[in-house]
Amino acid sequence: MGILQRLSGKDVDQFAKSLAVEISKRYPPSLDQAKEKKISQNRIARVLEDAYGKAIEFKSAKNLGVYRKARLGNTFRWELTELGYSKPFVEMATEGLVVYITRKSPSAQETKAGSDKR
Repeated sequence: MGILQRLSGKDVDQFAKSLAVEISKRYPPSLDQAKEKKISQNRIARVLEDAYGKAIEFKSAKNLGVYRKARLGNTFRWELTELGYSKPFVEMATEGLVVYITRKSPSAQETKAGSDKR
């Protein structure tokens, strides 16, 4: 991957937007804004966890650094806002995304834990 391609965030922006659109298909903004009809927290959690799983795969495939992780989170936040989600939902979904993509992979944690036991 060339240096200019690594600095370009177009692929990150495109992925973040597609992730937000995917969430909107499974949990439309109208349901988030509805006062009388609430969706189960378990369903929302499943929708978000599926999205976070895809973000982790993307992070691994693209080897995202700090800047590109931040860009992913910001673009995701703005896309959810533009789609019409409430501020509390946008904050919660974005915070979850950032936590998931900044955690070390389980295999790296297991390797470290194994070396600590020696």
